[in-house]
Amino acid sequence: MKVTKSDLHRLIKNKIMLAGLSEEHADQTADVLAFADARGVHSHGAVRVEYYAERILKGGTNADPDFRYEQTGPCSAILDADNGSGHVAATYGMDKAIEIAKENGVAVVGVKRMGHSGALSYFTKRAALEGMVALSVCQSDPMVVPFGGAVVYYGTNPIAFSAPGGEGEHITFDMATTVQAWGKILDARSRNQPIPEDWAVDSEGHPTSDPHAVQALLPIAGPKGYGLMMMVDVLSGILLGLPFGKNVSSMYDDLSKGRELGQLHIVINPTFFTTSSYFERAIKETMAELNSMQPAPGFDKVYYPGQPSDEIEKESEISGIEIVDEIYDYLISDAIYTNSYDHKNPFNG
Repeated sequence: MKVTKSDLHRLIKNKIMLAGLSEEHADQTADVLAFADARGVHSHGAVRVEYYAERILKGGTNADPDFRYEQTGPCSAILDADNGSGHVAATYGMDKAIEIAKENGVAVVGVKRMGHSGALSYFTKRAALEGMVALSVCQSDPMVVPFGGAVVYYGTNPIAFSAPGGEGEHITFDMATTVQAWGKILDARSRNQPIPEDWAVDSEGHPTSDPHAVQALLPIAGPKGYGLMMMVDVLSGILLGLPFGKNVSSMYDDLSKGRELGQLHIVINPTFFTTSSYFERAIKETMAELNSMQPAPGFDKVYYPGQPSDEIEKESEISGIEIVDEIYDYLISDAIYTNSYDHKNPFNG
C-alpha cells in the first residue's frame, strides 16, 4: 500500500490521538514517524504506532506531561520530560539546544525521563537546517550481548550526526551501535522477510536469519561497537542520573510505567570556530568529492552519509511511501489493542 507523506502523518496522528495523546503532541510524534517512513527507515515509522498507542492508553506515556526545563550553565541545560512522548521531548530539547548554540556557540542539552523518540536523525537534521552541527545519542533497553559476552547488557544505543552544507543540504548519519537496529528486526517480521545472519543470534547464541528466532543483537564491528554503546550509555544515562546498562527499562516490560530514558543533544555553531560560508562550502565540496570518487567493484557510486535516505525521501514525494498492508489497515481502523506488547518478551513475537 502506498500513501503520501501527508496522509501517513494524518493517519498516525489520528491513531495516537485516539489513544489519548493531545493534538499538539500527536502532531509532533506523527511528524517524526512519517519522516522515518519517507526516508525508507520503516523500522522507526508506522510499524511502531501500535506499540505507542498501547503505551499511551495504559499511561506509560504521559499524555499531559509537565516538562521542566532548567538551563544549568551558559551552554548546558536539562529537560525533565515527565515521561511524555519521547518524540516531543527530544524535539523540545533540540530546539533549546539550537537557541543556546546560536547565542553561545555550543550547547549540551540532556533530556531525561522521556519515552522512545524514534529516528535520531530527525533531531540532528533540525539543527543542520538552522546552520548548526549536531550530535545526538540516546539509551535503549538491553538487547545486545557485549563483545565476548553471552548475556544481554546494553541497548542498541544509537548515534546521529548532521552538518549543514547550505541551501538545505547536509550530511547526516544515523546508526545503531548494533549491526542493525531492533526496529529493523520488527520491520522484517512485519514483512515476513529473512535477515542477514550477522545481525543477531538465537537462544543458543548461534547466528540466525529468522527474525522471529532472534534473542539478542550483536554490536557493530565487535569490540568497537561495544565501546560506542558504552559511551552512549554514559552520556545519555549516567551523565543524566538515570538507570544505565542492564537497568534501563524494557520497552515492553510494563506499559503502564514510564520508560525513564535519557537522550543528549550536542549542538555546535560553526561561526564560533570558522566562517559559515567556509564551513558550508567545505561540506558541499566533501559531498561532491565523495560522489565523484571512483566506486569499488560491485558499486555504481560512492554516496555521502545520508544520501541514500535523501534520495528515497525525494522519490517518496513523487511516488508515495510504501506501507505494509496490515499496518495501513490498523491505522485506518478504530482499534487500539491492549495486549499486543505489554509484559511481552521483546524477542518473542
